[in-house]
Amino acid sequence: MKILILGDLMGNSGKKALQENLSKIIKDKKIDFTIINGENSAEDGRGITKDTADELLNLGVDVITSGNHIWDKKEITEFISKEERLLRPENLAAGSPGNGYGIFLSKNKKYKVAVINLMGNVFMKKTEDLFTSAKNLQNKIKLKENVDFIIVDLHGEVTSEKMAMGHYFDGKATAVVGTHTHVPTADTRILDKGTAYQTDIGMCGDYNSVIGMNKENSIMKFLNDNKAQRHFPAEGQSTLSGIIVEADVITGLAVKIERFIYGGVLNN
Repeated sequence: MKILILGDLMGNSGKKALQENLSKIIKDKKIDFTIINGENSAEDGRGITKDTADELLNLGVDVITSGNHIWDKKEITEFISKEERLLRPENLAAGSPGNGYGIFLSKNKKYKVAVINLMGNVFMKKTEDLFTSAKNLQNKIKLKENVDFIIVDLHGEVTSEKMAMGHYFDGKATAVVGTHTHVPTADTRILDKGTAYQTDIGMCGDYNSVIGMNKENSIMKFLNDNKAQRHFPAEGQSTLSGIIVEADVITGLAVKIERFIYGGVLNN
């Protein structure tokens, strides 16, 4: 079982790279299930729209995760209540529209894949306690009991919080990945008990930028230049950034993890 997990999709540049390459990647890499964090996929890099979500799903994405920008576009509150393949963090305030996790079928319909979306508590918008939510989900979703594979997307700022969550799910999930910072970390590995892990899998966007935003304008913002505009996405060639996890269909745990860097200015 091969699972492709892609980082935050950033604006039109990221979408274009996905449109041009995803189907080929899925075919060439023999991918059985694809996840992408879509919370920055709107044209302005803030939030996600119904049209964008539909487009991603039609391109071959199986599940879209998100984070602190999920409500930036008002239209999404109604859409997310109907579209189960678009997730918001499980530990948002009780009663939030949509779902924080779901159980989905692999492309060949043979396997059940649970996808869990969580958001960090440190330096992020206020949410319910992260580890309490994770504990509740571990009691509810069990590897090789009610699902074949479990993928966790933790959207957060702090590396320690993400690492702790990786170890907390070690042996209980197929993979735990971090999103949100838009920069891929170099700690791609399989943890002691068989869970694939990377602190942040980066973004799908133009890296000739400041975390996907126009670099000149971003510098002006840092300099408090009154000519600076509201942040807007860079529009150069994008890199698709994420990981490919190969998992054992018997145990549901990872047997191989490969950092995935495709196109743009980054090198794998």
